[in-house]
Amino acid sequence: MSRLAKNPIKIPDGVDVQISDGSAVRVKGPLGELSMEFPPAVKIGKSDNAVVLERTENSNFAKAMIGTAASIVKNMISGVKTGFTKVLEIKGLGYGFALKGSDLIITCGYTNKVQFPLPPQVKAKVEKNVLTITSFDKQLLGRVAAEIRAVRPPEPYKGKGIRYKDEIVRKKVGKAGAGGTGVTGK
Repeated sequence: MSRLAKNPIKIPDGVDVQISDGSAVRVKGPLGELSMEFPPAVKIGKSDNAVVLERTENSNFAKAMIGTAASIVKNMISGVKTGFTKVLEIKGLGYGFALKGSDLIITCGYTNKVQFPLPPQVKAKVEKNVLTITSFDKQLLGRVAAEIRAVRPPEPYKGKGIRYKDEIVRKKVGKAGAGGTGVTGK
């Protein structure tokens, strides 16, 4: 059994968890509301202000799903209570982010600026070359951050592009014959 699923998941104050049919979970908190349905191999219950998970069968699928379900429920509860944040930065001459209504405008070396529509659950804030996006839905936030990064991923020679704040881009060496080798034509 998963180590995550062995311990009950505590429900903090201000968060309401409703469980129906032992597999559908609805979490409501100050930041929003999330719901998800899990496979019948995992039974979800509520006791003493905590969420308890157990397997209904002894298959490999059930063993894998119980840890996944525990992690998702934990993220749902902490998401509606405190929310999640991802920070992206853009590097390159003339590159930048801008907000126009609910759209993110990305200037990243293409002929036209890229207009990226943000979902209503995701809030964005731009400061110079840093974009901070927040949401109560961790899965949606991760997908949106990955799609923004995919507009212009960091390239390995000069490091230009969009990257996560803590991402390390290993730079490659350029061409060896491009000068600076000490060999002259004389």
